[in-house]
Amino acid sequence: MITLANFILAFAFVLAGFASSAGIISGARNHNKLLDSAKRSVLVLFILVSILVLILEMAFINRDFSLSYVAAYSSRSLPLFYTISALWAGQSGSLLFWSWLLSVFAAVTVWQNRRQNHDLIGYVIGIISLVSFFFLGIMIFATNPFELLPNAVADGRGLNPMLQNPGMVLHPPALFLGYVGFTIPFAFAMAALLKNRVDAQWIRTTRRWTLFAWLLLTIGNVLGAKWAYVELGWGGYWAWDPVENASFMPWLTATAFLHSVMIQEKRGMLKIWNISLIILTFSLTLLGTFITRSGIISSVHSFGVSNLGPLFLAFLGLVIIASVIILITRLPLLKSEHRLDGLLSRESSFLFNNLILISMTFAVLWGTLFPIISEAVRGVKITVGTPFFNQVNIPIGLTLLALTGICPLIAWRKTSRHNLMRNFIYPVSIGVLTAILLVFSGMTSLYAVLSFSLSAFVLTTIAIEFYRGAKSRARKSGRNLVRACWDLTMRNKRRYGGYIVHLGVVMIFVGMTGGAFRQEKEAILLPGDKLTIGGYELIYQDLTYQATKRAQVVSAEFSVTKNGQSLGTMRPSKDYYVNNEPISEVAIRQTPKEDLYLVLASWNDNQQVGIKVIINPLVFWIWNGGLVMLFGTLLVMGPKRRSKFVSSENIRLPIKESSEVHHEMV
Repeated sequence: MITLANFILAFAFVLAGFASSAGIISGARNHNKLLDSAKRSVLVLFILVSILVLILEMAFINRDFSLSYVAAYSSRSLPLFYTISALWAGQSGSLLFWSWLLSVFAAVTVWQNRRQNHDLIGYVIGIISLVSFFFLGIMIFATNPFELLPNAVADGRGLNPMLQNPGMVLHPPALFLGYVGFTIPFAFAMAALLKNRVDAQWIRTTRRWTLFAWLLLTIGNVLGAKWAYVELGWGGYWAWDPVENASFMPWLTATAFLHSVMIQEKRGMLKIWNISLIILTFSLTLLGTFITRSGIISSVHSFGVSNLGPLFLAFLGLVIIASVIILITRLPLLKSEHRLDGLLSRESSFLFNNLILISMTFAVLWGTLFPIISEAVRGVKITVGTPFFNQVNIPIGLTLLALTGICPLIAWRKTSRHNLMRNFIYPVSIGVLTAILLVFSGMTSLYAVLSFSLSAFVLTTIAIEFYRGAKSRARKSGRNLVRACWDLTMRNKRRYGGYIVHLGVVMIFVGMTGGAFRQEKEAILLPGDKLTIGGYELIYQDLTYQATKRAQVVSAEFSVTKNGQSLGTMRPSKDYYVNNEPISEVAIRQTPKEDLYLVLASWNDNQQVGIKVIINPLVFWIWNGGLVMLFGTLLVMGPKRRSKFVSSENIRLPIKESSEVHHEMV
């Protein structure tokens, strides 16, 4: 079976090379028969890579420890759920999983465009298959998931205990789906340039692909933060780790792209900018892969030192150089159809939004790569820590939050002074009033006051947008306000779903701002001792020992009260796995106001324990903000409701109404 797998892998590599060549040649020469061959090759490639994934999964399930990869990331005691997820636990398996996802996306793209985009699909297949060719080649020549051990072992080393967490099972696939998903809009953008099709058709074709990739990248980042919060035992959820940054940067540029394409759709502007953004986003996904797998940057998330770094760097360089050359040669075709009519316009606000997002991207990129640059130039690796990222990105983030509220209040093309005053008076008043109340309540943190008041400003903007639209629809339809609001949202999913996404963003900002009021305390306790913090009283009860199939568990029990009211017990623990460092299992009591977070730091045979207690305000809103963003994005991606056509001789909409529907729903 393993011999068959290696044969299939080699054949898939050759087939991907053929599909890439056939697709590009058919696109350049409009060769229909060669295009058909390329399409069939993509479908066969999907089947072949699916068989490879199935073979490796069966090797995990059957505990085939003759395979080096299976022996490294599973064991006989590993539960089936984590055994299956071990496919993407290591380097070679994750690359196979990545290749499989790309083959799925390629097959779906061919099927979706069987009756449209005939002039683009050849180049699209060629570019996607070229990426597949690269990843399959890496597995053949550098890190083969089907490599056999010289001698089979009786049992494997097992999966790292820190990865035995539901969040970590879902986090990597979500990021992979996001990374791989951006290959599709990138391929269409390059195809559009190569075919001189520089209108917005490629944007409309790939809108849901871009939203899908952006959504999965969002989910991946939130799940990664959640995993770090509950599993690493340090009381935080984001540390500006290089691998965290690697997944955050393409999310920023993709967010900029999703906003700026609306200007191209409505006004025919920013064509060069949009192409540049999708090139940058795809390049950053490759850079993220390079950072994770090269071992050049130390991270708790990385796969360690490997020989893949130069290969990824070379491919990244090839992508950037080729893309920029194609873009430069098509510059004369990418002229804007209109110019900005004024600074007080939605086009300008979206452009400022983009500039802020790109500024944050390059700030994060510089902080991430600076240790590599300093070591290469001076021979000394200078670590860039959390203070740098916070100092630079907090002001940028607050500016971005303000723009989130400003953009919906400004009209397209130009806003009159009267409309500007009318639209801003209530949101600005609520924001200022919030700031005044916070200051008089004793809040001294400038950033916290700004964040909460700007959040109130944005929430008021969103509420007004929903209220005005629902009120107008209720007046015309005779329905109540709630029903009218629902009908309004369903008929304008792109606009109002976007507002719901913004609501989720505000919730996350509120949750992150709570970090300014974090409290922390450490103590050494004996049974019966008390610890007080932030109104909580913790009484240490006892220390217990328990042996499970996988680890020796030591847990400490605390009874918890707040302001005299009993809140029950909490049991932080340490799990001691064979051949692994002890893993902290934190105890968390979460409310919308704050989290009580307990970490068992140490213990001894005299029942003495070292305990760390943290109060993390408002973290609840981060996780739930992610859920709201999920709901809003799914709403935006949903099918558009069919418009009711007006009966006439030709049965068609008036031109003005049809145009409005087109811009809102595309």
